[in-house]
Amino acid sequence: MALKPRILLVEDESGIADTLQYVLSTDGFAPVWASTAEDAIRLFSAELPALAVLDVGLPDLNGFELFRRLQALPGGNQVPMLFLTARSDEIDRVVGLELGADDYIAKPFSPRELVARVRTILRRSARPVASTAPVANATAIWALDEERHQIRFYGKLLELSRYEYGVLRLLVQKPGRVFTRDELLLQVWGDNNDSFDRTVDAHIKTLRAKLKLVAPGHDPIRTLRGSGYALSEELPATPT
Repeated sequence: MALKPRILLVEDESGIADTLQYVLSTDGFAPVWASTAEDAIRLFSAELPALAVLDVGLPDLNGFELFRRLQALPGGNQVPMLFLTARSDEIDRVVGLELGADDYIAKPFSPRELVARVRTILRRSARPVASTAPVANATAIWALDEERHQIRFYGKLLELSRYEYGVLRLLVQKPGRVFTRDELLLQVWGDNNDSFDRTVDAHIKTLRAKLKLVAPGHDPIRTLRGSGYALSEELPATPT
């Protein structure tokens, strides 16, 4: 019997938490509730969830800071996360997504909408939802070693520049997720004002050339015209 995907729900309002636990449970998930950031860190460290839902307005720590701390834990950057907040300001949404969150829902919202978003994120993440191991992809097509800043493609170590690694790291962590050029510029190049859209395109081009040397018949990076780039979720188990 398959294990139910474990969802860490971090919400300080018990009424909302009870409702979300109920709808998640009835939809085949195994919700675990934390009312504080401290509890969330403890539960997250004990067992990595398939996904974490983080309330921004927690009593002991801002949800954005909690996100950073969870990401820094072993395997934390492999766990999809969704922000939940009472604030609907555009700046809050942008901050959350720029940090690397997978989605953002402002209160009031439909509990069923949240469940639908959870299912979409887990589908998009392309990894086994019950797994606690920090592996980039179940088929071992990709292997990400963040401590060494290395990425293997079909078992072969790629020789990457600093920025090539930064771009590919983001794509590998969230297969299928579309990253706009602006997102890639911000998360990889930071506040470097000399960078622009063509910088991203140039690095994607060199990345494709290096990936093609390993798997000549496949292009793992999808271009979505007018949107950005995403890692393909339909690669074969072997490069040939």
